[in-house]
Amino acid sequence: MRLSGVALAGLVAMALSGCASQMSTGPAPETAAAPAGGPPLPASIPAQDLVGRWGLAAYHKEEDRARTEAAARGQCRQPYNIGRGPGGGVIMHLADQSQPQELLLKGGPGGKNYVGPPDEPGGGARDREIVSFDGRVLILRWLDPEISGRYGTSVYVRCAAAGAPAPKGAKKG
Repeated sequence: MRLSGVALAGLVAMALSGCASQMSTGPAPETAAAPAGGPPLPASIPAQDLVGRWGLAAYHKEEDRARTEAAARGQCRQPYNIGRGPGGGVIMHLADQSQPQELLLKGGPGGKNYVGPPDEPGGGARDREIVSFDGRVLILRWLDPEISGRYGTSVYVRCAAAGAPAPKGAKKG
């Protein structure tokens, strides 16, 4: 049986369109996402810079940030302690966890930094983004919208070393 040129061209066109539609339904190899669970990128902030005693407060509206920083400073009577982890991270709490655990400082795209569990790359669902850090004030925002809605944005203000004299002009008591 001999196919005419028109019929052959039609079959070839259908076969090629079938291949093209199959190719377009899945991601191209060069655009496929990298597998999750790889090692996190290094953070630009060393973990030891976060270790210490911190006053802690949180806000939900950006206009409350300055007031919240002052409130955090007042919490140094009952500081939140960030410890050094045995694996090079920091000991802090995750959302809804009663026991602190070791969290890593991780880098992410665009030079962002995160604090979170070691089993996720930077920017994972249980991470907090380091919004700003100047050595004295640390601001962390939960990435998960539901958690962020409950806990807000955390402001940590470094407390004076235990037994250190209060800065001049500081109120006592």
